[in-house]
Amino acid sequence: MTAQIHPAPGHHLRTWPRRAWRAMTLLATIVALVSFRYLFGKGPVPPNLPLNPYFHPWLVIHATGAATALLVGSLQFLPSLRQRLPAVHRAVGRVYVAACLVGGVSALVLAPGVSAGPVAGAGFGALGIAWLVTTAIAVRRIVAGDVAAHRRWMVRSFALTLAAVALRLYLPLSSVLGVEFLLAYRVIAWLCWVPNLLLAQWYLARRTQPS
Repeated sequence: MTAQIHPAPGHHLRTWPRRAWRAMTLLATIVALVSFRYLFGKGPVPPNLPLNPYFHPWLVIHATGAATALLVGSLQFLPSLRQRLPAVHRAVGRVYVAACLVGGVSALVLAPGVSAGPVAGAGFGALGIAWLVTTAIAVRRIVAGDVAAHRRWMVRSFALTLAAVALRLYLPLSSVLGVEFLLAYRVIAWLCWVPNLLLAQWYLARRTQPS
């Protein structure tokens, strides 16, 4: 008889988040590279963005910070980088924190001018605050030497960074579904980040449970 090897209990719960993470990392890289077009003045601009009175120069500043955070953020979760190249991990971490600071502050500047109104503006403003706060706490935790807490807060921070990816998935989806743009934009201003944060919290809670 041939022995059958069965996955350990919870195996799939540990495996599918990794696959989802790889997919989101790929999407984050694509979104980041596309977003850098604002820095170089290339490519089309969505028609609603220039209606924001703070469009110049804050959109370019925000896009640059957010795209940089997207591009380098996922690298911080690579165990090989942390273990084999700790100096590189720290350097990339500083770039990520600076990018979040630029992206978060510029988001707060842009939020009041969102053409979709105060509901959307409040959503993006709350995202900016949450992004800055989670990143700041992550920095404070590592300065205090609490590596475990630092990693948890970095997961929350990067989950909010991924709001840029979710936004670009939900907007075309809402168009395909025939949802009116202003209504969709107001909902997506919250939908692009609140579920991300809840999923990050669920993931962290699962990690602390015994196998």
